Amino acid sequence: MDTYKRPTKAIIPAAGFGTRFLPQTKAMPKEMLPLIDKPIIQYVVEELVSAGIKDIIIVGSSTKRSIEDHCDLPGHDLVANLKAGGDKKKPLLDEIRSIANLANFIYVRQKGPYGNATPLLSAAHLIGDDEMFIYKWADDFFSPESHSTSQLIDTYQTYGGGVFACKTAERDEEYSQYGFAAGERVDPLTLRMSSIIEKPGKDNAPSDLASVSAYLLPSSILPRIEKAAAQHDEGKGEFTFQPFVQQMINDGESFYAREIEDGKFYDTGNPLEYLKTVFDFALKHDDLGPPLEAYLRGKIKT
Repeated sequence: MDTYKRPTKAIIPAAGFGTRFLPQTKAMPKEMLPLIDKPIIQYVVEELVSAGIKDIIIVGSSTKRSIEDHCDLPGHDLVANLKAGGDKKKPLLDEIRSIANLANFIYVRQKGPYGNATPLLSAAHLIGDDEMFIYKWADDFFSPESHSTSQLIDTYQTYGGGVFACKTAERDEEYSQYGFAAGERVDPLTLRMSSIIEKPGKDNAPSDLASVSAYLLPSSILPRIEKAAAQHDEGKGEFTFQPFVQQMINDGESFYAREIEDGKFYDTGNPLEYLKTVFDFALKHDDLGPPLEAYLRGKIKT
């Protein structure tokens, strides 16, 4: 029997404008950019579902209706077209129908100050008291085979407390891109956190564990966010949730930094890293991989 109850809810923030991909993202959310035959957000959703998440709360805006449409049942015209294709198209029909049944999807419009605490504020009413939940970005993620959400949940069920997904920093510039965890090791992959320091630079980083992709958070963080939101002065910067984690650590609550193993981290939030991700996924594809590799080798030779 599990010592701690497994979380069943996840919040995905998806209200950003994706300005680094304009003009493409003027009409298409960045979360819907394709990785071969699926949008990025579908990989994120499928990984959550594989970890036992049943309710997925997507915090979006009026420009993100295509996410809702993608996660809904297919329209009549598309179904009719695929049915007309007979047995050859049946697998496609089954696949697009299955997307709507992956989880219970809840859509919330984001309201509040700019910053990564606001999606939590917007979805707080859907999270119960004494409930753990996943907070997961839709544009950076670990490759599916890592089952990163399951690793967070396993860490929680071993130690209790909140858990941050982390990767080992590989390049100097990453120390100015991510938050870094400080603390004591409780096992080879996990720190019990004493602090999380945002974008410290390599010389000031307390460790090489960069916080990325996802968090397993206790619902007790939400009242702190709601109270602070009422007093937030937007002139003083972004409204972020990490300071509330630090408050909770200072008050004696436990948080852990878990290095995700057996997978590769992808950050699709900028065009170059997105293209690298597309190529990696394509090269691993059974049908596309070999001819794409041959094509690329030919291009490099010329």
